[in-house]
Amino acid sequence: MFEFFKGFGVTFGTMFKKVVTEEYPENFPPAAPRYHGRHQLNRHPDGLEKCVGCELCAWACPADAIYVEGGDNTEEARYSPGERYGAIYQINYLRCIGCGLCIEACPTRSLTMTNFYELADDSRQNLIYTKEQLMAPLLPGMEQPPHPMLLGDNEQDYYVNGPELARSGAKGDPVGEQVK
Repeated sequence: MFEFFKGFGVTFGTMFKKVVTEEYPENFPPAAPRYHGRHQLNRHPDGLEKCVGCELCAWACPADAIYVEGGDNTEEARYSPGERYGAIYQINYLRCIGCGLCIEACPTRSLTMTNFYELADDSRQNLIYTKEQLMAPLLPGMEQPPHPMLLGDNEQDYYVNGPELARSGAKGDPVGEQVK
């Protein structure tokens, strides 16, 4: 019988407390700095894609949410500094559990996770993100692929000497001048 009055006591006690209302869409609260949100495919400083289409992220995904199909680069159409690039890249956010194992598996640090957390949608098809939606935006000084390598003559220059070449402005390209 006293439990009944305890319940009313809790209700009566909260009636006079100030209500905390967050103006969510208008006042967008920032996420924690290390929050794992939406994935992003990164680029080299000249705009070439870091993804080499190795499919290790898809193999590491326990939810089978990633689909990658590699393609071969040619001298006329170069999308990444290596022999291959990710021709088709999709992440199904209906299946993704946000574990980050795909990030750990990526050998080129192409795939990272951003702090963006608004992934809800009312269409199932819109929750399958394609390569175009996942690619990092082009920054000033970057060129939209396909284009020849600007930071060096081979893949080794991009992955081993890349940061130094980007700072020094290899081959007189505008990329290094922007980074300085």
